Amino acid sequence: MAYYWKTDLNSSESHEKQQEHQEFSSLNQPLFPSTVSLGFDNVVDEISNKLPLCQREIEENAFFLPSAPHWDSRKHSLDETHQTSLNEFTFKSSELSCHQVSETPVIGFSRHSVLPNPQNINKGSSWGNPIGKYHDADDYGFNILPLSSTSLDKTNSQSQLENENHNYCIGFESSVLPIYPFLSTNLMPKEENKSSRNMNIVESSLMPFKDSSLPRTWESTLPKNTELTGCSIQLVEVAQGSNMSLASFCNKVKKIRESYHAADMDSNSGKIWSTTTAFPYKLFSNTKFNINIFTDNSTKGLHFIPCANYLVKDLIAEILHFCTNDQLFPRDHLLSICGHEEFLQNDHYLGSHRIFQKNKSIIQLHLQKKRDTPGTLSRKHEDDHSQFYLNQLLEFMHIWKVSRQCLSTVIQKYDSDLKYLLKTQQNVDNVIEEVKNICSVLGCVETKQITDAVNELNLILQRKPKNLHQNSDTSAKGLIEKVTTELSTSICQLIDIHCSSFCADFQPLHAPLYSVSCVNLGLHSHLSFTVYAAHNIPETWVHRINFPLEIKSLPRESMLTIKLFGITCATNADLLAWTCFPLFPKHRSILGSVLFSMTLQSEPPMEMIAPGVWDVSQPSPVTLQIDFPATEWEYMKLDSEENGSDLEEPPKECLKHIARLSQKQTPILLSEEKRRYLWFYRFYCNNENCSLPLVLGSAPGWDERTVSEMHTILRRWKFSHPLEALGLLTSSFPDQEIRNVAVRQLDNLLNDELLEYLPQLVQAVKFEWNLESPLVQLLLHRSLQSVQIAHRLYWLLKDAQNEAYFKSWYQKLLAALQFCAGKALRDEFSKEQKLIKILGDIGGKVKTASDPQRQEVLKKELGRLEEFFWCTKTCHLPLNPALCIQGIDGDACSYFTSNASPLKITFINANPMGKNISVIFKAGDDLRQDMLVLQIIQVMDNIWLQEGLDMQMIIYRCLSMGKGQGLVQMVPDAVTLAKIHRHFGPIGPLKENTIKKWFSQHNPLKADYEKVLRNFFYSCAGWCVVTFILGVCDRHNDNIMLTKSGHMFHIDFGKFLGHAQTFGGIKRDRAPFIFTSEMEYFITEGGKNPQHFQDFVELCCRAYNIVRRHSRLLLNLLEMMLHAGLPELSGIQDLKYVYNNLRPQDTDLEATSHFTKKIKESLECFPVKLNNLIHTLAQMTAISPAKSTSQMFSQESCMPGASRSIQRATVLGFSKKTSHLYLIQVTHSNNETSLTEKSFDQFAKLHSQLQKQFASLILPEFPHWWHLPFTDSDHKRFRDLNHYMEQILNGSYEVANSDCVLSFFLSEPVEQAVKESSAVDLGEKFADKKPKVQLVISYKDAKLTILVKHMKNIHLPDGSAPSAHVEFYLLPYPSEARRRKTKSVPKCTDPTYNEIVVYDEVTELQGHVLMLIVKSKTTFVGAINIQLCSVMLNEEKWYPLGNSII
Repeated sequence: MAYYWKTDLNSSESHEKQQEHQEFSSLNQPLFPSTVSLGFDNVVDEISNKLPLCQREIEENAFFLPSAPHWDSRKHSLDETHQTSLNEFTFKSSELSCHQVSETPVIGFSRHSVLPNPQNINKGSSWGNPIGKYHDADDYGFNILPLSSTSLDKTNSQSQLENENHNYCIGFESSVLPIYPFLSTNLMPKEENKSSRNMNIVESSLMPFKDSSLPRTWESTLPKNTELTGCSIQLVEVAQGSNMSLASFCNKVKKIRESYHAADMDSNSGKIWSTTTAFPYKLFSNTKFNINIFTDNSTKGLHFIPCANYLVKDLIAEILHFCTNDQLFPRDHLLSICGHEEFLQNDHYLGSHRIFQKNKSIIQLHLQKKRDTPGTLSRKHEDDHSQFYLNQLLEFMHIWKVSRQCLSTVIQKYDSDLKYLLKTQQNVDNVIEEVKNICSVLGCVETKQITDAVNELNLILQRKPKNLHQNSDTSAKGLIEKVTTELSTSICQLIDIHCSSFCADFQPLHAPLYSVSCVNLGLHSHLSFTVYAAHNIPETWVHRINFPLEIKSLPRESMLTIKLFGITCATNADLLAWTCFPLFPKHRSILGSVLFSMTLQSEPPMEMIAPGVWDVSQPSPVTLQIDFPATEWEYMKLDSEENGSDLEEPPKECLKHIARLSQKQTPILLSEEKRRYLWFYRFYCNNENCSLPLVLGSAPGWDERTVSEMHTILRRWKFSHPLEALGLLTSSFPDQEIRNVAVRQLDNLLNDELLEYLPQLVQAVKFEWNLESPLVQLLLHRSLQSVQIAHRLYWLLKDAQNEAYFKSWYQKLLAALQFCAGKALRDEFSKEQKLIKILGDIGGKVKTASDPQRQEVLKKELGRLEEFFWCTKTCHLPLNPALCIQGIDGDACSYFTSNASPLKITFINANPMGKNISVIFKAGDDLRQDMLVLQIIQVMDNIWLQEGLDMQMIIYRCLSMGKGQGLVQMVPDAVTLAKIHRHFGPIGPLKENTIKKWFSQHNPLKADYEKVLRNFFYSCAGWCVVTFILGVCDRHNDNIMLTKSGHMFHIDFGKFLGHAQTFGGIKRDRAPFIFTSEMEYFITEGGKNPQHFQDFVELCCRAYNIVRRHSRLLLNLLEMMLHAGLPELSGIQDLKYVYNNLRPQDTDLEATSHFTKKIKESLECFPVKLNNLIHTLAQMTAISPAKSTSQMFSQESCMPGASRSIQRATVLGFSKKTSHLYLIQVTHSNNETSLTEKSFDQFAKLHSQLQKQFASLILPEFPHWWHLPFTDSDHKRFRDLNHYMEQILNGSYEVANSDCVLSFFLSEPVEQAVKESSAVDLGEKFADKKPKVQLVISYKDAKLTILVKHMKNIHLPDGSAPSAHVEFYLLPYPSEARRRKTKSVPKCTDPTYNEIVVYDEVTELQGHVLMLIVKSKTTFVGAINIQLCSVMLNEEKWYPLGNSII
C-alpha cells in the first residue's frame, strides 16, 4: 500500500458538479499590485526594529524591494521556507535595478537528493484558472475571486510606470504572467458576466472517520441575526463561526459529547473515583488491611481486616451482613474515604487502589447509599441539548463582537455617504474615508479591486463632463452608479475573504459568486504559488515562487514557512514578521487566494513547526496574501505489496547488533550511521529485540517510498504494551498514520493509567495535524468518562496557554473540554479559577508590602477569601478534586520569608469527617519543572510497587497554574533537615548523630523507633535513586525534609538534569546525590549494625535496576516534554544526561557496581556537609523566629513540645545494670509510659541549663549533695528528686515544655539501650560470627565475571578492623596476568565492594579453580578456593573464608 497524489483531470465533470454546489461562498483575492495606498502604514515603525539576521540568511533567503517613502532608506524582503520534517528549502533572488527586466528567481537547495530530474522541470507552463473537483456534498473550500477590469497590456503598462517611479519601484519582472488571467467585467455582457459568477471552487476536507462530515457553513446558516437591513451590504451572524475548519471541529466535538448521554450513569456518575492500578501481586501476596468503617446509622466505627485481594463489593456485602438483618444489595452502596469526596471502585480489589498501596495505617472508610450521594459534577439533561459554538467560550470572543459591531457601523455610514454621493455627486472624500475604515476593521487589508474602484471614482468626479447625453450609461451619474456598484461589490468580496480566511462570527448575507477557468496540471508539476502582498506594509508586489519539487513527491505533512524581512542596508536585515501553514490541510491542497496573518514574534521555532504553532486564522497587524493554483490535489492511499514477508533467518551477529542499538531507547540518541544500519535490517526488528519508535525513527527521510515502507512495518508490528506507543507521539513523527496507530494503542489504557501521562499527551497535541485528530478525540472521550481526567486536563490546558506558541490550539481545546464537561463541572472550574485569582492578588500584595506590614496586609486580604466562600459555599481544591473546602482558618494562615513570599493557606474541609487542609500558594516561581520531576518520580514509585517494592516514598502534589504561580501540597508533620541541624547548634550539620537523636526524641518507644528506622531506610534509598537518575541539583538541608514517622523526601526541583548552580566557577552540587554520614549513622544505629549499610546498598541497587528496565518509558516521557518550554529540558543533551544515568546498555551486575560507587562518592563528599553548614549559618541569621524559610513544613517546633508533654516522672530505683543510674518512669500526656536512666550529675547539669535559659524565672530548689542526711541517704534522694521533677513538670509551662526538659526525659529510652541487636529486620540475620564473602559468578561467551558484593565478620589477628581488599587467581589461566584485585575498604569488619572482576578467553569452567584471598595491605585475613564447575551461576552466595591458603 502506498500514497499518491490525485488531481482533477476532467474539467467538464467538475463544471457539472459545480452547478450542484452554488451554496458555497467564493473566496476573493486580487493578484496585481496597487498604486494607490489607503494609508495603512501604521505598523511600519512597530515592526521595523526586529532581530537582525546573519549575512548568510540574507544572501540565501531574501529578495529585495527598493525603499518606500515612509521607510526612508529601509528595504524589506520576503523569505520563504518550505518546511518538511527534515529539510528546509529556501529561495534567493538578486536585487534588480529600477529599469531592469528581471528573470524568474532561481531556487537553491542544500539537499539535491530530493530534486527531480532537470528535464521534468516545466519551464514554460502558463497558468489558467482551474476548477477543482467536488468530492462530496459535505466538502467545503475556497472560491476564486474575479479579477479587476484590466488587461495584460494594462498590467505591463502599469508595471512600467511603477519602474519609472524610483520611490515605488517593486523590482520584479514586470511581464511575469499572472496565475489567473483577467476576466474583464467591463468587456463582458452584463448577463453573461452575471451568469459566470455562479461558478466556484471547493476544497474538500479530510474525513478522520468514515461517518465524519463537515458542516457547510453557507448552507446551514440562516439569517437569524441579519444586520444592516436595507443597506447595499448585509451581514448575517454565524454562531458556529465563519471558518470552515473551526465549524468542523465544533461539529466533531458535539458528536463526541452526544455519544455520552447524561442518563448513562456508568460514564456520567459525577463522582470522583479513587485511582487504581493493576493489582500488585508481588506487594500484596499475603497482606491484610486494617479498616475502620463508619455508617450513617452508627457513630462508632466497625473494624475489619480484609485481605488485599478482596473486592470492594465483597467488603460492602460483609459490612451490610454485619450491620443489619435486612436484605440489602451491595451494588446500591459505596465506600468513600473519610474526609474526601472520593469513592472506591466496587469492581476492583482493595489492593488495586493507590490509597491502600501507600497508606499502611488504619484506613477510615464511610459506607453510603448511592441514592444519598448524588454526583454533583455530573452532566444534566439540559447539557445533552446544548449547542457548541466555539466563539462563545473562547477568551478572545470580545474581539469578534467589537469587529462585527465596528463593521456594521462603518458599513451603515458608508451606505449613507454613498446614497448622498449618488444623489448629489458630491462628498466623494467621505465615501473613500469610510472605505478606509472598512478595510481597517477587516485587518487593514486593501484589495486591488477596491483600489481600482476608488481610483476610477476619483477620476470620474474630477473630470468635467462634456457633451453629456441623456443615456444614463454615458452620463456622469450613470458612470458613478456603475463604479460605486463595483466598489460595493469589492467591499463585499473583501468581507467574504475575511470571513473565509479568518475566524469571525459573521459573513455576508449574499456572498458573490464568480466564474473561473480551468487548467489541468500534470503529475510532475512543481510546487508554485504567487505572493501578492503583505497588507499593512507600504509595498505591493506580485511574485511567483516556484520550488523545483514535484508536488506528488512532497510529504503529506509539509509545512510552508514564510518570513518577511526589512532590509536596512546591504548587510543587514530585520525580521519583521513570519507565518507558517500546512500545504495540504485536510489531505488536500490549498486552492485560490488566501489571507494569512503574520506574527510579529521573534524567529519561528523551526524545531516544532506544526499547524498549530501560529494561528493564521486570527487577524494580525500584517496580513499576507498568497494566490495558489486552483487545481486540487488529493492525497490517496493505495494498497502496496508487503515487503519483507518472506525473509530468511537473520544472522546472529545481526540480531546482537540490533539488540545493542535498541538500548538507545529513543531515535534522537542514534547516530546517522547507526540509523542507517538499523533501517537496513528493519524487517528483522520486532518487539522482542527492538522498539517501533527506534525502527521508524531510523528511516532516511519522508519520501513516498520510505513512508510506504514505514507504514508496512507499522501494520506488521505487535506492541508488547500500549505505553510503547508513547514514543510515536514525539515531534520526530509528524506522519498522521503513525500517530493514529499510537493513539489506538493508548486507547487500550484504563482511565486511571491514562491520567498518569496527561502532561505528555497535552504536549503531543502540538504536533497533531488538526484539532480533529484522534489524540484530541481520545482526550475528550476520556474527559467525558472521568471527572479526574477532565479536572487535570482543564488545569494542564490553562497552564499551556501561557506558552509562547500553540496558544490558540489550547484555547480551542479548552473550550471543547468545557463544553463536554457540562454546566456543573464548568461552574466548578469557574469557582476554582476565581479562587486562584484571589490567592494571586493576595500573594502579590503581601510580596510588595514591607516586612513589618506583611502580616497585617495578609490578615486584611484574607477577608476576600472569606467573602468568596460566603458566596460560593464550597469549592473543590484545584490540587486534588477529591478535597472539597468551605472556608479558611485565618489563624493558621501565614506567609514564608523567602524571596517569593509564598502563602500558607489553611482551608476548612467541607467533609465533616476530614481535617483541615494546608497548601502553599507560590507566585513568581515556575512550578512546571517541579510538576514534571514529581510525575517522573511517581512513575518510578508505581514501577517499584508493581515489582513488590514499597520504598515509602512521599510524593506531594504540585500544580502549575501559569504565569509563575501554582499550588503545592503541604505534608503534615514534616520539618526540614536544616531546622533539625539548627536545633543542635551552629555546627549541627557536622555532627554524626543529629538525625538519630532527633528521631529518638520523637519516638521514645521501641515499636515506634523500629517503624521510623524502617521508613527512613527505604525512603532514603528511594530518593537516592530518583535524584541520581534525574540529576536533581541545588540540594542542601533546607530542601530535604523529614517526618516524625521516619519518611525522608526532597522538595524544590528548580534545578535538575545536572544543571547545578556554580559559585565562582565551582559547582555547588559535588555529590551524585545526598547520602551523608549522619544518614549512615542512623541506618547503622551508630555503627552497632554495619550490616544495615550493606542492606541499604543492596536495596538501592535493586531499586535502580528495576527502574532501568523501564528506561524507554522514562526517556519517552522526558522527550515528549522537550518542547514544553522548560528551562532545563530543552535539548538532546538533557535527554542524554538521563540516558547516561540510567545506563540501559549495562547488565544488572555492571549497574550494581556503578551505583555502589556513587553511594560511596556521596558518603565521602565533605562539600555536602560544608554546604549544609553554610546554609544553616546563613539561615540562622536571616530567619524570623515566627516564620520559616522552608517551602513546606508545619508550624510546630522541631522538638516535640508542641505535640507531646509529660504528665509526671518518678524515680523507681537504681538501674540493674549500674548502681549510679536512677531508673525513671516517664508518663506521657496520652498515658503511655517509658523508662529512662539518668545519673545524679545529669540531673545537676539539667538544673544548671535551666538556670541559664530561664534566668528571669524562679526555679525549684535542686537537692544538692549537702542536703543529704548521714543515714538513709538513698531514700532521701529518691524523695527529693521526685519532688524536684514534680515542681519542674507542674510549674511553668514554658519550662516544662522546653527543649532541654523534653530531651532529658524522652531521649534514649531504656528499651533501646538494652537492645543490642538490630531494631528492625532489614535483611539477613547473621547467626554466626564466621568470616564470609558474598559473590555472584556468571559465565557467558567465554567470559567469566565475578561480582564481589560484601564481606562480614573479618578481623585482623589482633581483633582489629582491617582495611581489606580481595585478590583473585584463576587456575589454570593461559595468560600470565591471572591476578585480579579490588579496592580496599578502610577500617571495616563488614565492608561493601560491589566490584566486578572479569576473566576473558575462558573456554570452559571444568577444571578451573578460583582462588580468593583477602588481605589487609600485606596481612593475610582469609581465603577460599572455589571449584567453578560446581558453582550456581548468576546467584548470590555467601562463601566461608578459611584461615589459610590452600
